[in-house]
Amino acid sequence: MTKILVIEDEEGIGSALEYQLAREGYDVTWVQDGAKGLETFETGGADLVVLDLMLPSMSGEDVCRSIRKTSPVPVIMLTAKGDEVDRVVGLELGADDYVTKPFSTRELMARVKAVLRRGRSPLESTDVLEGGDIRLDTDRVEVTVRGEPVHLTRKEFDVLELLMRNAGRVLPRETLMDQVWGTDYFGDTRTLDVHIKRLRAKCEVDPRRPAHLLTVRGLGYKFAP
Repeated sequence: MTKILVIEDEEGIGSALEYQLAREGYDVTWVQDGAKGLETFETGGADLVVLDLMLPSMSGEDVCRSIRKTSPVPVIMLTAKGDEVDRVVGLELGADDYVTKPFSTRELMARVKAVLRRGRSPLESTDVLEGGDIRLDTDRVEVTVRGEPVHLTRKEFDVLELLMRNAGRVLPRETLMDQVWGTDYFGDTRTLDVHIKRLRAKCEVDPRRPAHLLTVRGLGYKFAP
C-alpha cells in the first residue's frame, strides 16, 4: 500500500487530508510538528510527503532540505503564502509540486495522484547515458559528474534523462513539462526553470568546463554532449 506522510499543523486541514487520503486507499500518517515529521520519515519512510511550509519546531523548508539530503521521495509543499518567491523557494529546496492555501481537497487529491502516477514509468529503462562530464544510469537511478556521485531529486533526474536522450535537439518547454510532469500538471513552466537551475548548480560545478544544459531563447532547452 502506498504510504503518504502528511506534515501539517492546522487541525482542520490535517484531519481532512488524513481522512480523504485514507478513503482513497492510501496508508496515511499525519504529524503536526516539523521535527516529529522528519523523525517519522527517517524512521518509517514514505512514498510521498505532503509538507506544510509553516510548522512549529522546524520549518517546512528545513524539513524538505533534510529529506533531500537522503531521499528523492516526491514532496508536495503546502503554503499559505501566494507570493511566487515562496513557491520558487520551495521548488529550489527540492519540492516536486506546491499547493497554495486555501485549496480544495479535490485539487490536492488530483496532484497526489498525478505525482504518484508519473513516478518513474514514463522514462524508465535500463541503460546508461553519457555526455561530456555527465553519466546517468537509469537502472540504478544514479548520476555522476566526472566520476563523483550527484544527488538529484526524482524530477531533476527525469528532466536530465529526457534531455540526454534527446542530446543535441531543442526540446520545447511544453514538451519537457508534459513528459516529466504530465499533461495534467497544474503549475506553470516556472517549475521547469527552477529544476534546470538546480541541475546546472549540481552538474556544472566547474565554470571552466563546457556547459551541457543550454537555454534556447524562445524555444526551450537542449543537452549539448
